[in-house]
Amino acid sequence: MQRFEIEGGVPLEGEVVISGAKNAVLPLQAAALLANGEMTIRNVPRLKDVATMASLLEGMGVTVSIDSENNITTNTETIETQCAPYELVRTMRASILVLGPLLARYGEAEVSLPGGCAIGSRPVNIHLTGLEAMGADIIVADGYIKAKAKRLQGATIAMETVTVTGTENLLMAAVLAEGTTYLENAAREPEVVDLANCLNKMGANITGAGTDTIVVEGVESLQGVEYSVLPDRIETGTYLAAAAITGGRLKCVNAAPETLDAVLQKFREAGAKVEVGDDWIDLDMRARTLKAVDIDTEAHPGFPTDMQAQFMAMNTVSQGIGVVVENIFENRMMHVAELMRMGANIRLEGNKAIVAGIPALYGAPVMATDLRASASLVLAGLAAKGMTIVDRIYHTDRGYEKIEDKLTAVGARIKRV
Repeated sequence: MQRFEIEGGVPLEGEVVISGAKNAVLPLQAAALLANGEMTIRNVPRLKDVATMASLLEGMGVTVSIDSENNITTNTETIETQCAPYELVRTMRASILVLGPLLARYGEAEVSLPGGCAIGSRPVNIHLTGLEAMGADIIVADGYIKAKAKRLQGATIAMETVTVTGTENLLMAAVLAEGTTYLENAAREPEVVDLANCLNKMGANITGAGTDTIVVEGVESLQGVEYSVLPDRIETGTYLAAAAITGGRLKCVNAAPETLDAVLQKFREAGAKVEVGDDWIDLDMRARTLKAVDIDTEAHPGFPTDMQAQFMAMNTVSQGIGVVVENIFENRMMHVAELMRMGANIRLEGNKAIVAGIPALYGAPVMATDLRASASLVLAGLAAKGMTIVDRIYHTDRGYEKIEDKLTAVGARIKRV
């Protein structure tokens, strides 16, 4: 099993090129099921989850080709089945995103109940309730969601909680439904907006993306297009956190600053000098004191749960006490025990972590438990004295493209073993 060996204590300096967003490309891959003809997605990151989704599409008979620049082209004319099997879906929760497109275009879908990171229950009931409101007949049996609909009908769907994948699934289902669909209490994340932008380019009629009410006028069909994935805001935030925790300076290019308002505000509260341009962010922590900050995770435009672990790592070596409250996922504090192995002073009270900053962390063997937890342990290792060994880094590979190469290029002493 692969691991990272990190020798900490080096301030990072230089430039990092940000990849396309994992959380945007996966729904775009699912949206390709809606397209007549070829669909090409550009600025695609080289990630395990992207490859898994491509394999899922291929398993249904979709023709998938990936060129030397990792652009993905799909063609649904060769599709043979509307079944997404357990063997692939179990490894990635985002696989549930094929449910809406399959049902909308082909009138049926059989999708295994999803797996993925063990950070919370993330029930699919909101997806199913919404599809039933649009006229689908759904049975959950033998670990599979089995859905049928002659043609989905427009409906008003008030989602009981804000859910990104739920919003995306119902959005993709609604574009081919007959009539108008209103998605209320919709997720406002940039990745949802990116999906809506792509669907509109394909011929859909969607308004309101980025607000809590999305309106979809159903159309008869969608055409394949070329579309470029927006930059990954969580990858961007993670590298900025690497500069902050090591007392260095990094410039993230090919970034989307407008998607990171809440995160950049917290970096400034932490004492960093932050400058932004149209497609770049520069964070300078040299000769500055890192200060503890309080974090409350919220749905967008609030502070993202996917940056919680990285800021907790920063708080461990900050001046003062920071309180981190996780409001999105009930089991997303598993990195706390690993950070404490490195000397961190953290008291856990349910979904709240009280972090008292210490002068330095010390290298230790630690184990990643999920994607963003793995990033926090890499950050801690970059700041720690001595050698840190991060095990189970397959989690990291699900969301960060060539992280060790990008970090090494800006001065980090990290290697994959």
